[in-house]
Amino acid sequence: MRSRMSEPANSGPRPALLPGTLDLIVLRTLQTMGPLHSYAIAARLQQVSGEQLRLNQGTLYPALVRLEQEGAIQASWRRTANNHEARYYALTRAGEQRLAAETRRWRQAAGLIETLLAEEA
Repeated sequence: MRSRMSEPANSGPRPALLPGTLDLIVLRTLQTMGPLHSYAIAARLQQVSGEQLRLNQGTLYPALVRLEQEGAIQASWRRTANNHEARYYALTRAGEQRLAAETRRWRQAAGLIETLLAEEA
């Protein structure tokens, strides 16, 4: 999966998502914000990342389908604020458990990398 990143003038390349992190940040977004449609999820991630992360629907939609098939989220049709039909995604109890487990794993891995990088300095 690829994410589309923008690069403002005079800045270096934007960080790419590491494998496995898209599910984690989607689950966290739904936990924080409640049910959202895919465009709102992408917009929230862009906002929270300080415009560094811009996901296109071709990246986000397969992740949402996979998370729904795995039971981490559930989808339902609702009307948006603009009165359009959209699929809204909500975190399930299984999704809450997965988010907690993956957050622990992510923090452990990040801590290990920080330790190893400090050793090299």
